[in-house]
Amino acid sequence: MAKGEAKARTHRTRAVPEPAFVQLLTPEGDRVEHPDYAVDFTDDEYRSLYHDLVVVRRLDAEATALQRQGELGIWASLLGQEAAQVGSGRALRPQDMAFPTYREHGVLYCRGIDPIMPLGLFRGVDQGGWDPNEFKFNLYTIVIGAQTLHATGYAMGITKDGKVGSDDGEAVIAYFGDGATSQGDVNEAFIWASVFNAPVVFFCQNNQYAISEPLERQTRVPLYHRASGFGFPGLRVDGNDVLACYAVTRKALDDARHGQGPSLIEAYTYRMGAHTTSDDPTRYRIASEVEAWQTKDPIKRLRAFLEKQGMAKADYFDAIDEEARIAAVELRERVLSMPDPDPMTIFEHVYPNGSPELDQQKEQFANYLASFEGSGH
Repeated sequence: MAKGEAKARTHRTRAVPEPAFVQLLTPEGDRVEHPDYAVDFTDDEYRSLYHDLVVVRRLDAEATALQRQGELGIWASLLGQEAAQVGSGRALRPQDMAFPTYREHGVLYCRGIDPIMPLGLFRGVDQGGWDPNEFKFNLYTIVIGAQTLHATGYAMGITKDGKVGSDDGEAVIAYFGDGATSQGDVNEAFIWASVFNAPVVFFCQNNQYAISEPLERQTRVPLYHRASGFGFPGLRVDGNDVLACYAVTRKALDDARHGQGPSLIEAYTYRMGAHTTSDDPTRYRIASEVEAWQTKDPIKRLRAFLEKQGMAKADYFDAIDEEARIAAVELRERVLSMPDPDPMTIFEHVYPNGSPELDQQKEQFANYLASFEGSGH
């Protein structure tokens, strides 16, 4: 047996016990009570959550298809993590600020940003340039874990500006994955947030794999336990339960805005697809593991709940599916119609007032492009 095969077999035979976490909705779609967390939604609000889950998944699937067809350079799918993102994204209040990785398409959707925006980044025609201040949602961060430091610094600034300590105070949320917890940036962010009592919620989407490494190669204890070592609370939530994700995140953010400092939420979920479209997950996990997690699908469980409660019937679900299909078609058409950028625009917005070195580089590049004129290239 080859060394690589032995390693893969070790990963594939692991037995992970069911963890203890905050849960309000079982995989079968039944409501359960929790002593500390609850939601009080209207029927329309429950249906709206289902709408967001379905649309976000369909748009994500379309982006994956576009990459497979050569229309995007790469794509990081959120398949399986919709509840963690929509639940936490909906829990944000308008004044709160979010710092994403490169996979938070569901949170982006909940913040009212046009879904086309990140696709320009992954198509290579722009820098994903939405206005972070307008939407209270920072630009995607590719460097693993770096956004946790950005979020902590922003949260420290909120405190210095006197925007903490009331119902209308501000709070910050930083998204990252289980693999990022091994990065120094994340641990540094924990230290600074704790020492300065920063109003930031660290939201870890534990999707069980840091690219190809399973969770047990990242940590010997549950991730949420790490918070206690830095002096702030942590808890684990069922990351496939959109109701629990909402309730837990809303309370953590409200605690932060009232001056109670940072906290860590571990959303225990599963990445159903590849880490990115450059990844082949069949090399490090087996089909039975994926099939086991499919029974916990966040959309299926919310649909089951709506059906059991008589809040929606087949025609409603069909209408949502059709709306999602139309949104995906429109997204595809808009991606394909994106114009290629003028190569010279790469020099724009590097410095607010330019620089002699940049001007020299710009002139050299312009001469280089001019050398191809009339050559047919």
